[in-house]
Amino acid sequence: MAIRLDPNLIPDLLVSIQQSRQNLGTADQQLATGLRVNQLSDDPAAAAAFVGNRSQSSQDDQFLQNVGTLQTRFQTADSTLSNVITVLTRAISIGTEGANGTLSAADQQAIAGEVQGLISQLTGLANTSSQGAYIFSGTAVGTQPFTLNPATNGVTYNGNTSVTSVQLSNGTFVNGNVPGSQLFQNPGGNAFTALQDLNNALTSGNNIGAAVTEVSQALSQVSTQRVFYGNALNQISLSQNFLNQDKLNLSSQENTLVGADLATAASNFAQAQTANQAALQATSRVLSLPTILDYLV
Repeated sequence: MAIRLDPNLIPDLLVSIQQSRQNLGTADQQLATGLRVNQLSDDPAAAAAFVGNRSQSSQDDQFLQNVGTLQTRFQTADSTLSNVITVLTRAISIGTEGANGTLSAADQQAIAGEVQGLISQLTGLANTSSQGAYIFSGTAVGTQPFTLNPATNGVTYNGNTSVTSVQLSNGTFVNGNVPGSQLFQNPGGNAFTALQDLNNALTSGNNIGAAVTEVSQALSQVSTQRVFYGNALNQISLSQNFLNQDKLNLSSQENTLVGADLATAASNFAQAQTANQAALQATSRVLSLPTILDYLV
């Protein structure tokens, strides 16, 4: 039986060398990057899905940034309103003491002075800022919301009544602020006017009981408004948990889509090395074989 030999092995050997080097390069890149897909041609469908995942992860990062900023602001606001409640509770205590009719005129003047101090304290709390922005000035975050006139104890609101809407995640929004006028100068209970009236009542000795009732109404109004921050902080916490879990899920999906099996990549690398060395050796031997020209003299 006749055996036919290929008289020209060089082209096939060169193809073999090229293929083994390509396989070697692919395995080496997978080992270096830890990725199975390093360019679109490696797996177009996986690459497209990977881009979509990265886009969603980037969006989650932006939402988390929004949530973090808002959480800090709301925690500051909630803590501030807790102090406001303390101030108003103290005013009620002072007013009740002044209304019982057992204090002297001098004592009433003394506690009236304390109420005046509470007005200044309340103004400072209402002008609280967070991260360089006033939190009770509506959307005019660069404007100090309240100004106190020491001569009259009158307080002017300088902010606006606008409310922002902040997106916490896809389809989830929350109001980003409560205007200071709604919190402290609400028609249902104006904290500044109530304290001013209490101060005047204690100074004059008249209508102290009515002024105490007015402060109680302001306290109730502030407590009601504070509920917004408690509910919003709960919503923010839920959104944070969801976004962090979504990022973990996306990361896991990305690894499934484009992550390399390092054990397989290492095996492929070793096989490609062996194949490349074998092809090079075979080519070297073929090139060293004598040709018919070697026999012509």
